[in-house]
Amino acid sequence: MSTEQDEQTPRSAERLATGRVVPLLAATGISVTGDGAFLAAAPLLAASLTRDPLAVSTVTAAFYVPWLLVGLPAGALVDRWPRRLVMITADLLRAGVLIALAALTATGHAALAPLVGAILIVGIAQCFFDASSQSVIPVLVGRDKETLTKANGRYWAIDTVGRSLAGPPIGSATFAVSRMLPFAGDAASFVLSAACISRLPAMPAPGSNQPLIAAIRAGLTHLRATPELRMLAAGMATYNFAYNVSMATFVLYATSTLHVADAGYGILLAVAAVGGILTGWRAAPLTRRLTYRQMMAIACGLQSLAWTGIAAFPNAYATGAFLALIGAASTLISVAASSARPALTPDHLLGRVTSAFRLFGVGAAGLGALTGGLIAGGSTLRIPLWVAAALLALAAGALRPWARR
Repeated sequence: MSTEQDEQTPRSAERLATGRVVPLLAATGISVTGDGAFLAAAPLLAASLTRDPLAVSTVTAAFYVPWLLVGLPAGALVDRWPRRLVMITADLLRAGVLIALAALTATGHAALAPLVGAILIVGIAQCFFDASSQSVIPVLVGRDKETLTKANGRYWAIDTVGRSLAGPPIGSATFAVSRMLPFAGDAASFVLSAACISRLPAMPAPGSNQPLIAAIRAGLTHLRATPELRMLAAGMATYNFAYNVSMATFVLYATSTLHVADAGYGILLAVAAVGGILTGWRAAPLTRRLTYRQMMAIACGLQSLAWTGIAAFPNAYATGAFLALIGAASTLISVAASSARPALTPDHLLGRVTSAFRLFGVGAAGLGALTGGLIAGGSTLRIPLWVAAALLALAAGALRPWARR
């Protein structure tokens, strides 16, 4: 009898810990589906307002700018303020901005400047929300590797469903019905998300009122002084750079070399999302015997093989299979980084370290997309794929010496 109780106690504790994070997972699923719709609808609205390519490109750029401008300060403030309140405030702010944008669109007063402004404000609020949400997961479930990996795997699987699989088709379909619908729907998703977040237990502010610059410096110092975190941050940045080198012109490769129709291209992206979802949902058992560094090294290696396969075998069906592998490896990298951070960072620094990871990742993604376009413009559409494969192979090799337990 005592043996059975001893075996059941850890399982009961794990179920309790997982149950505590359910409101956050529900909020994530609701809000990222709205985000996915917003990501699809905003460029469509921009294209309906102007045919100037540079003007339309500012909409895409606006999604990345907030992390570069306020990512680090947001992380420092998240470590100073009550995180549940931060998330609720960020959700309600985003809802208000999108309601205003929907009203402008419905009344025929939409313009490029308000659209870009709305994207920037929503992005700034997202910097605060994302740093907070990643920081509360270890508070809710603890720092046990199995439980933490399971919670983060579910988090990223749900994120992929909403942001990459369900949201964009909803955004484009509702935009076709009425231009204001996707923005109003995203606003509603943030209100529902705030209601879910309010069900989380109250969590006191973890940090002190340290001066902002000193607080940012403390987070970066911890990241630099922790070898495993430093390697994982470098691995994440390299992955984002390489992925965007290949994806910057991948739509041209798919349509001109693979002869995939526009609808078929969407199916290829959906296949990649499915690979990520399945891996995220089973992340804990798949990585039970791996360290975080091993997880990232394996993921980089798998992506290197996948991009090599796409470049070497220009076939739509083979590309779909390789993209599923890329999606799985992408989720594995996200789970490794988001699980390693709380395992190696005290709670009062976690928001800053999370924001630093995001800052490096977003910066590397932008540089990678620019590099991919330059490479393809000066050679062929297949060369960026080979370059990405080589960079990821190097990253896997660099992480491997650190991959011991």
